[in-house]
Amino acid sequence: MEDKKNISAEEAVKIIRSGNRVFIHGSAATPIHILEALQKRHGQLKNVELVSITTLGNINFNDPIYKDSFFTNSLFVSENSRAAVNSDHGDYVPIFLSEIPRLFKENILPLDVAIVQVSPPDAHGYCSLGTSVDIARAAVDMAPHVIAMVNSRMPRTHGQGFIHITTINSLVWHD
Repeated sequence: MEDKKNISAEEAVKIIRSGNRVFIHGSAATPIHILEALQKRHGQLKNVELVSITTLGNINFNDPIYKDSFFTNSLFVSENSRAAVNSDHGDYVPIFLSEIPRLFKENILPLDVAIVQVSPPDAHGYCSLGTSVDIARAAVDMAPHVIAMVNSRMPRTHGQGFIHITTINSLVWHD
C-alpha cells in the first residue's frame, strides 16, 4: 500500500483543484520541488489560495502569469511574497504565530491540502517536520490531503514534529 503513495511531484499536485486552499510549509522546509510542479499546472487552475508563513527559495508566485491561478494569503510576509500581498492577487493576515494553528483547527481557514517537507520515515514509520514545525503540525493535522516531499537531508527534530507515514497521502522523494 505504501508503494502507491510514492509518486512524482507532478502526479502529487494533480489532487489540487481550482478554489482549493493549500498550506505551504515554510522557512527552510519550503518544498520547492513540489511547488515548481504546482506552478507548471497554472493554466489548469483558478483561484487556488496558497497559505503560508515565511517561504524561502526561488519560487515566484508574483509572476503575472500566475495571477488568475494562485492567490497568496501570507500569514508572515517574506521577500518572495511581498509583491503578491501588495497586489490584487494576494493578501496578508496580521496574526501572532502562536494563534495561527487555531485558524486551521477552528476552520477559520479550512485547508484542502497541506504540502510539507519531511525527513525519511524511521523504522516505526515516523517522519519529522524537521527545521520548521511551527504551524505545519496543525496544517498536517487538519488538511484532508497531505503531500510530503521526503528529503534525506532534512534533519530529524524531536518534540511535536513527528507525523506517521499513514497520515501522508502522497510521498515525493526528492533531496
